Amino acid sequence: MSQFPNFLDHGYQVEKELSQNRAGGRVAYLANDLKNNCKVVIKQFQFAKTDATWAEYDSYGREIETLRRLDHPNIPRYLNSFQTEAGFCMVQEYKPALSLGTPRTFDPQDIYTIAKSVLEILVYLQSRIPPVIHRDIKPENILVDENINVYLVDFGFARIGDGELGMSSVVKGTMGFMPPEQIFNRQLTEASDLYGLGVTLVCLLTNTKSVDVGNLIDINNRISFRHLVPKLSLQWVRWLEKMVEPNLKQRFANAADALAAMPSTLIVPEALFSVSRLDLTSTRLGEKLSRKISLRNRVPHTELTGKWSVAPHPNDPPHTPDRHTWISVTPPTFQGNQVDCLVTVDTAKLMSNKVYERQLLLETNSVPKTYKIDLKVQTAAVVLPSYSLPYPLLALLLLGAGGLTWVLAWVVMVLGGVIESPTTAIFAAILGTALGLEIAGWVLGASGATVGAAAGVLAGIMVGGGVVLITPLVKGVELGIGAIASLGIGAIAGISIGIATGAMVETLLAHRFNRPFALWVSMLTVAVGAILGLGGVVGFLNPFVLVALLTTGLPLSALLLQLPLHRARLLSDYHRAEQFLIKP
Repeated sequence: MSQFPNFLDHGYQVEKELSQNRAGGRVAYLANDLKNNCKVVIKQFQFAKTDATWAEYDSYGREIETLRRLDHPNIPRYLNSFQTEAGFCMVQEYKPALSLGTPRTFDPQDIYTIAKSVLEILVYLQSRIPPVIHRDIKPENILVDENINVYLVDFGFARIGDGELGMSSVVKGTMGFMPPEQIFNRQLTEASDLYGLGVTLVCLLTNTKSVDVGNLIDINNRISFRHLVPKLSLQWVRWLEKMVEPNLKQRFANAADALAAMPSTLIVPEALFSVSRLDLTSTRLGEKLSRKISLRNRVPHTELTGKWSVAPHPNDPPHTPDRHTWISVTPPTFQGNQVDCLVTVDTAKLMSNKVYERQLLLETNSVPKTYKIDLKVQTAAVVLPSYSLPYPLLALLLLGAGGLTWVLAWVVMVLGGVIESPTTAIFAAILGTALGLEIAGWVLGASGATVGAAAGVLAGIMVGGGVVLITPLVKGVELGIGAIASLGIGAIAGISIGIATGAMVETLLAHRFNRPFALWVSMLTVAVGAILGLGGVVGFLNPFVLVALLTTGLPLSALLLQLPLHRARLLSDYHRAEQFLIKP
């Protein structure tokens, strides 16, 4: 024999029990309507088997009266009612959906749909003439099917009409979901049902059971839930707080106002960065540095928006959130769930060889609202021309030229005094030197050292000029042994000095000195060395030696001092300009 009641005489066959409230004498069954061949819900009030009072029985009459007035697809329709020996029965349209009191998981978009759907039902109820106040909005009275179709049930505590919006002699509803005005049996309004819906939404968002809703009430009798929903958008938090506002006057006036004010986004996106900090290093002054930051939002049904700015710094010039003196981010604003942003740093306005630390700020619609990215910039050191002269080689060239000249002068004096006249010996020695320099130039040119060859040829021409100057002083030159010896020694000296001078020119060119500088430094070094060697033989107080030293030494000194003086001037100019640059 079936354990379910027999309603066959009334045309219904019970299939299973859906829910029960023994204390209130209410049991709901799923049954088959034999006449129409459809599923129905039969709610039986078993007043004969329980301690229920007539007030509970009266709720059935109230529910029937209410449902007969309603015609909404999300409110199960009243179909029939009948009397049995066990109690009074009401037949209602069946919706294949579970109540929110049944443990289930909903994503944020589902909860948003549930909230919107219940509000639309309440808008319909409150637009009736007279309006209908449900008075028992809670998870157990809201059904949701697999397609998130929402239905509002159990109108046993409902109030209809202006007269019934006022106070009742009996407080009816569910603790935790009743607003204060209902608990204290005060005037109810269209805002009263919003409180129950708000608490229901809080339960869904915080995964709180109906029986545990009291745990969310603080000492001020407010529903405290902010700390439990960190990813809920701030707009939704504020909207929900207004829904569960204990003060009736601070709640939304009705469901239409609440629906119009409901924010479009339930939860906020989450910004994930490809880097947590940026370290940029400049290799040259005035360089522009760039680095890409990729952002991603992994929260479904949301879209990330953001705006970049640079945190204020005491050493930066005044700037606006949209424009910074030396830091920029492209694009400055964005909207999307996969975004690449380019951070560009212009070091032209920064001091050299310094470390700059700043913060990039990203204002978003996510939680947290503001993200901070540390930025560290290392600027390049001042790189001035680093052309350093090969002083050891110049000194060796100077000594070599001086030594050869000294030897040549002694030989010429000895030969001129013993064999022939000094004038003839000097003439031959100078002529041989000029020829040796030309030969050295030819040798260097043949080896590919074209600039060094030019130095040898030019030196040969200049020495040859000396031959022209002393030619009038030479009378009756005879090519004796002394003259030939002087000529040969001069040629050897000329070839040696010419090759050494050409090699020095090529060395200076390899050190990135320009051609005129390399030629003149090399030739003047040889000239000064030769004069010093000559002075070692004839005496440094010789007028010719003194004049020659001045005319060659001063230009050589000026050339040698040119580089350090130029470097010092550039460094001074830069340090003077640094006072206008941005400090770290």
